[in-house]
Amino acid sequence: MKFTATAIEGVLMLETEPIADDRGDFARSYCADEFGAAGLNFDPVQMNISRNKTRGTLRGMHYQGEPQPDPKIVRCTRGRIFDVAVDLRPGSDTFCQWVSAELSPEEQNALVVPAGCAHGFITLEDDSDVQYLMGARYVPDLARGVRWDDPAFGIHWPVTPATIAPRDAAYPDFDGGR
Repeated sequence: MKFTATAIEGVLMLETEPIADDRGDFARSYCADEFGAAGLNFDPVQMNISRNKTRGTLRGMHYQGEPQPDPKIVRCTRGRIFDVAVDLRPGSDTFCQWVSAELSPEEQNALVVPAGCAHGFITLEDDSDVQYLMGARYVPDLARGVRWDDPAFGIHWPVTPATIAPRDAAYPDFDGGR
């Protein structure tokens, strides 16, 4: 596995290193030892799958609050997505900044999103599936979100959302973490 830093500390691009032969290829998508060697402490406790029927489906921007924030590894297993992480860690040098990556099964890439960052994506193709390897269990009372189009972040989405949950569209303006 290859880890590449982004502009936000702790948000990493993860690329597999497939071994190919006449059958196809094989690649490791997660290894505790390799994560540890890269300085990442990630202990998966849950895996989620999001199936999205149409291009332009926007999900996010979600995170889980203290005392159990939710680091994650996000991978597109079918279709193609534009994936975004926003740094909501108040002491961070990149507080309120965002990074993005296009994820697809052809690229076999993933985005590592640390605790304290909001996450969301928009589908770039119909029938796009997204797999989340979670480092914390889901706790409904700790579920939080920020609006996908909040001017505090200025995310440049590549397509206009065609489908978005009312909850995701209705988050109030970000209050700076207060």
